[in-house]
Amino acid sequence: MALDSAVVGKVIPGHEVVVERGRLRFFAQAIGETNPIYFDTEAAKAAGHRDVLVPPTFLFCLDMEKPDPFALIRELGIDMRYVLHGEQAFKYHSPAYAGDTLAYNGTVTDVYSKKNGALDFLVRTVDVTRDGEPIARLTNTLVVRNPKAEK
Repeated sequence: MALDSAVVGKVIPGHEVVVERGRLRFFAQAIGETNPIYFDTEAAKAAGHRDVLVPPTFLFCLDMEKPDPFALIRELGIDMRYVLHGEQAFKYHSPAYAGDTLAYNGTVTDVYSKKNGALDFLVRTVDVTRDGEPIARLTNTLVVRNPKAEK
């Protein structure tokens, strides 16, 4: 099933999440991060930060904290068996820290096809803010394989 371009502009329900210090430590350990500003409060403060700094890609993990992270995919009738993570980009405006409450608000910003419709691309853009202040813009592209499309 091809994705309908009419979905461009669709607002994705927003959510808020509190950045937990323990999860930042776990994430830093999981990715092999050795810079203590990402897991040690005193080291972060000594480096001029107000608390443990959120590692760059962790914002995407927090976006998955929404009540139903796959609602849009289901709503569009996309079969998860044919979904691939295509691309991810981050544009940062301000650092985020442990203890922050971050708001996530997203929109579908593009839909296009390649290979005669065998591959559809769904682009979602999510703005992350703290008390209305821009923190980052996350862009995520999902690739949906259409097994019935001509190759």
